[in-house]
Amino acid sequence: MLRTESNRIEFKRELNDELDIEKEVIAFLNYHEGGVIYIGVDRDGNAVGVDDIDGDMLKVKDRIRKNILPSPMGLFDVRTETIDGTPVIKIFVASGSEKPYYKAKYGMSTRGCYMRVGTASEPMTTDQIEDLFSRRVHNSIKNILSPRQDLTFSQLKIYYEEKGLRLNENFLKTLELLTKDGELNYAAYLLADENGNSMKLAKYAGTDRYELISNNEYGYCCLLTATQKVLDKLDVENQVHSVITPTGRIDTPLWDKLSIREALINAVVHNDYSYGAPSKVELFSDHLEITSIGRIPDGVARDDFFNGVSMPKNKELMRVFRDVEMVEALGSGMLRIMRKYGRGNFEFGQSYVRFKVPYNWDGTNNGTNNGTENVLDDSEELTERQRLILRQLVSTSQKNDTKSGTKNDVETVSSLSSKFSISVRTLKRDLATLQQLAYISHEGPSNGGYWLILKTI
Repeated sequence: MLRTESNRIEFKRELNDELDIEKEVIAFLNYHEGGVIYIGVDRDGNAVGVDDIDGDMLKVKDRIRKNILPSPMGLFDVRTETIDGTPVIKIFVASGSEKPYYKAKYGMSTRGCYMRVGTASEPMTTDQIEDLFSRRVHNSIKNILSPRQDLTFSQLKIYYEEKGLRLNENFLKTLELLTKDGELNYAAYLLADENGNSMKLAKYAGTDRYELISNNEYGYCCLLTATQKVLDKLDVENQVHSVITPTGRIDTPLWDKLSIREALINAVVHNDYSYGAPSKVELFSDHLEITSIGRIPDGVARDDFFNGVSMPKNKELMRVFRDVEMVEALGSGMLRIMRKYGRGNFEFGQSYVRFKVPYNWDGTNNGTNNGTENVLDDSEELTERQRLILRQLVSTSQKNDTKSGTKNDVETVSSLSSKFSISVRTLKRDLATLQQLAYISHEGPSNGGYWLILKTI
């Protein structure tokens, strides 16, 4: 059973001729947070299922694609989800940057435009429509003319073919790679076999940009290919540090591979290419930085950003990256990153967003940004090392033949820092996190005492 409907969640029992699915999708496209529509769920949140789930999914995609303007392609995702053992349809809708969205047959009018108000999709007023249109993003890469019109797309076609998809003769229009005048746009330029776009991966000897070791260029080709080359290079650089502990060998890479992959792809897809600068990656002696040009979209609060609220800057790129499965689902990348790292790893400038990750090999990375306080809440998971420390405390407690929640005489800050080859200061931060999330508690004097195991993982 799902929770009740809200400003971001809508339940529909079935897809039929009476269901105005376009209205619901438009309302979420125009809403600053987007939202989710479930088909096959009743008003009370009970899953009732869908008779023809594959057929209904095709109908939903077709109706959204044909009946809504501006084109919502790249801003919605239709998939199945199982609730209480019953398959239902889940439509994830991101907030669009070309507001207001409207029904094609009614145009940009009060009959065609809708906005989410509480748990309902309400018609917009004329003033609301004019206000949204005045703030519409006009420098979209879809509207920017490609510097070249003699482009080829062999690499792009290969990526689609590898996923069992075929680009027909109309793919430029289908993927929105043309301007309104029918010429190749900047999205086409970025995805072409040859272009002037290149991502940089720089490596420095120290902790700043003073001494450059190498400066590799990955690009002048299809953005998908360039992104994959940077990911491959990062895999090579991601060294593994091994520590022998009483419970066995622990291999720890410099950074979490999945989180860095998601961060890089987010930086590429959401980069503001109207500035003429691509995203970049920099490797220092103690940390890694991924920088994306541009700010988070207007109307997206910091909390929404960290909670995975999606408002793609370049929906044309998002659609292609999702088609070839380099992106799994809208808004999922940030949620994966937040499972391993905290908000303190992000830096927001006037014209950039930067993700900074201290390396893990010398024990300095506990999920914070160079000592910046990490914002934790009960929904965030522990880092891998914090899990290992907790397991070590539990293991030692069990070896002492004690029960959970009783005294542990063996493990001290000094012994733990030695076993995990990390500094005492870093170990104390990890222990503080475990205490804050109520996994352990310290009893007795600070220079002695013992650890209580409150819960395990």
